[in-house]
Amino acid sequence: MADSSFDIVSKLDRQEVDNALGQAAREVATRFDFKGTGATIEWKGEKAIEITASADDRATAVLDVFKDKLVKRGVSLKVLDASEVRQSGQQSKIDIALKEGITTEDAKKIGKLIRDEGPKGVKAQVQGDELRVSSKKRDDLQAVQRLVKEQDYDFAVQFTNYR
Repeated sequence: MADSSFDIVSKLDRQEVDNALGQAAREVATRFDFKGTGATIEWKGEKAIEITASADDRATAVLDVFKDKLVKRGVSLKVLDASEVRQSGQQSKIDIALKEGITTEDAKKIGKLIRDEGPKGVKAQVQGDELRVSSKKRDDLQAVQRLVKEQDYDFAVQFTNYR
């Protein structure tokens, strides 16, 4: 029987992020506590978002609204890399970078965890920005998924390509 396998990836659903951003922008535009603060949230390139407001606390509040919308849409907050509030003239700004992909170091960490604590006979190999895990037994693969989910990494983890 051939080996079963799956991939451990860190992908971001751009459509869900876009939907959450649209919802947050509409809420900021209509909420009373944001009136007259010039608060906005918008795309800044392909993988970056910028929040602008007249005061630091309003910019932080817009970030909280955006995070709330992401959670409701099932997007992990670990994809966000938000900067500190910075002053730009009369305005406060927050830049948010969207993280995607597993770095080689992170993939090696997961591979070591699987070798050390996972079931015997499970192999993990790095393939670009993802990690392929294979084994003869599907039960072992499910045990590896549980093991990886229990860890608290600073990046979002999804399992794809299960066969």
